[in-house]
Amino acid sequence: MDDIAEAAGVTKPLLYQHFDSKRALYLELVDSVAQSLLEAIGKAVAEAGGPRQQVEGGFAAYFHLVVTRADAFNLLFGSDVPNDPELSRAVRDVESTIAEAIDSLIDAGLEEDHRRMLAHAVVGMAEAASRYFLTTRAVGEGRSAGAGGSGESAKLAARLADLAWAGLRSVHRD
Repeated sequence: MDDIAEAAGVTKPLLYQHFDSKRALYLELVDSVAQSLLEAIGKAVAEAGGPRQQVEGGFAAYFHLVVTRADAFNLLFGSDVPNDPELSRAVRDVESTIAEAIDSLIDAGLEEDHRRMLAHAVVGMAEAASRYFLTTRAVGEGRSAGAGGSGESAKLAARLADLAWAGLRSVHRD
């Protein structure tokens, strides 16, 4: 909490006036980042011209957060997530909410459970690709993980959208 207060330019007692504990602060941050992410994905998907564009637009919104706000991504999905059941549940809820949004876009005549599993697989694919990107970008090029902006997020989105689109197009009913 000392580090957080210092970074925010406030005193620790002032921080505790707003948050009872580190856990309460973490939960608030997770909620804030998750809402921003979900709104960005929802807007991108709503503005898309068709199903393929929805896939790429959703990925672009997701990767925009990864590329420009690596700290926010790491708060949600990084290895620094505290090992606490309540905090872990909050992060899983974010994953499930994103998967629910994706589930509604998978229109292949599949059973609900099948669609939901595929939606969670897409979320997992994006998370894993993001971790890889952040690790290799920070280590391999000696640059900040947040450098690059919209060009890099668009490139990531196009690559994963190609994979997801091709994969989802070949899914069939059991």
